[in-house]
Amino acid sequence: MKVTKAQAQANRAHIVDTASTLFRERGYDGVGVADLMAAAGFTHGGFYKHFGSKADLMAEAASCGLAKSADAAADMDLASFMSHYLSRQHRDAPGQGCTMSALCTDAARQPDPVKAAFAAGIEAQLAVSPYPEGQSDGLTSEQARARRIALMAQAVGAMVLSRSCPDDSPLADEILDACREDVLARLGGVPNSRR
Repeated sequence: MKVTKAQAQANRAHIVDTASTLFRERGYDGVGVADLMAAAGFTHGGFYKHFGSKADLMAEAASCGLAKSADAAADMDLASFMSHYLSRQHRDAPGQGCTMSALCTDAARQPDPVKAAFAAGIEAQLAVSPYPEGQSDGLTSEQARARRIALMAQAVGAMVLSRSCPDDSPLADEILDACREDVLARLGGVPNSRR
């Protein structure tokens, strides 16, 4: 039975979405094409009807995950977003969380198209995460952007460091707590409990 163009597009989108989740959970090298296609409900042989290579899928899956993160951030004020981002709940669900904190270190070793997808995603995140009103008074646009970059780098770095510790490590929670309290103090927010 011939697959319609619309169904082929839907299949491709499903593969990309599945890959985005699996890559965040296991890293780029932790997921093979056969496993990925099986998780999406397709045969291994169908992969090359949709993608030229695994690297092509990695770039597209990164773009997909980064766009979802930007969309989620756009619906929250910065203090609420940072409270959630720097939580144990986010830390313990990399497959459902931020693509940057799950895959930035992997992306650094990937081909340029994957790196370009990350650069575009970081720019998109910066565009939807303005420094809070009232806190940007008197700042030039370059200074406000520098603050957004610093906040993003602190949050992503905290998540990467926390995830590198054993799950039950007090240090894993301490990293998140310290960074969340610091970020929220700078934003004028009230720190939430870590869980």
